[in-house]
Amino acid sequence: MNYILFDESIVRTNLLPLTFVRPVADIRVGILTIREKWEKRLKSKTSTLTEPYLSIKFPIVKMAENILINGSICPNDEIIDAVSKLKPNQTLVYNDTIIALHVTQEDLESIGETTSSGIEEIRVQNAPLKINHTWEIFCKNEEAIVEDFHLLTKGRKSSKISDSNRLLGAENIFVERGAQIECAILNGSTGPIYIGKNAEIMEGAVIRGPFALGEGAQVKMNAKIYGPTTIGPFSRVGGEVNNSVMFAYSNKAHDGFLGHSVIGEWCNLGADTNTSNLKNTYDTVRLWSYGKQTFINTHLQFCGLIMGDHSKCAIDTQFNTGTVVGINANIFGSGFQRNFIPSFVWGGTSGHTNYSIKKALEVAEIVYKRRHRTFDEVEKDLLTSVYNLTLKNKYL
Repeated sequence: MNYILFDESIVRTNLLPLTFVRPVADIRVGILTIREKWEKRLKSKTSTLTEPYLSIKFPIVKMAENILINGSICPNDEIIDAVSKLKPNQTLVYNDTIIALHVTQEDLESIGETTSSGIEEIRVQNAPLKINHTWEIFCKNEEAIVEDFHLLTKGRKSSKISDSNRLLGAENIFVERGAQIECAILNGSTGPIYIGKNAEIMEGAVIRGPFALGEGAQVKMNAKIYGPTTIGPFSRVGGEVNNSVMFAYSNKAHDGFLGHSVIGEWCNLGADTNTSNLKNTYDTVRLWSYGKQTFINTHLQFCGLIMGDHSKCAIDTQFNTGTVVGINANIFGSGFQRNFIPSFVWGGTSGHTNYSIKKALEVAEIVYKRRHRTFDEVEKDLLTSVYNLTLKNKYL
């Protein structure tokens, strides 16, 4: 069977700025991205039905028979079983949400023109884990880590952990081969701890689960990390972190606090950068909505920073409670930053100027090279497309 992960339009907008450079299914929550969860469970590669400008990097593969899958839904055993049994003209749903549908190539060619007549609905009984808003990435991260931990470790044995470490709840700690951990404290009694292949935890680090450290990622000396937190592949983290998700290839390598936050790929937080995650009044936090073009109530008391890919901030940067930073912003200056910083801007508390696409591409190429990655024409075209979107409306 051919599996295609599709973007729900309203969810894709709700997840901006994180979905400017990726389909919804490539959001990381828990240990894996949503796509990786589906592919591992289905034992099959997937393609994507998404925005035209993203399709160059994430092309769709069409075959005679296809299963379209909602890219904002994390699979579980019940859903996988139901998806595997879907027949033509059947749709898997939970309440009013489409989880998956069996379609032909002809159906795919006429999306938007077909009707629901003749479609049989198959209903799942239990609510799936679904990501609808940016803040749900850290809110639902514990549930996702626990689910991924069982998926990745079932029937397997952890690599040996050095005796120089202090372990609590060792049965909930799993270390992949090549990982290095010395003189650290790992508390798995509060939730599972997963350490990826070739990752490193340096001396003095203290970690409370649930916690996930991706392949090749690094926890710096004396870091203090409270779960549920995910540090994506090849990222680096230090200082104090609480209930946050960092995607791949991003850095928070120095002291400073990051709490109830989501950081995209290729970001860098300067030394002593701090995020506020609680208002002095203890009120619920409002966060910028790209879809509504205003601040909306998250109904959360704790909410820190949402930062889009390629954005960076200087040393001693202070982010106020409930701050959204777009794609490729370069932020500096004393005092608390604005609660919403658009994409492709340069500056801080004293004002912003436009960040030229030429300079943005030059910096991205240098950053990729430092991590032995190639910033190719596909990546350049993708970033340029997002830049052109922001020219039409600086708030996008």
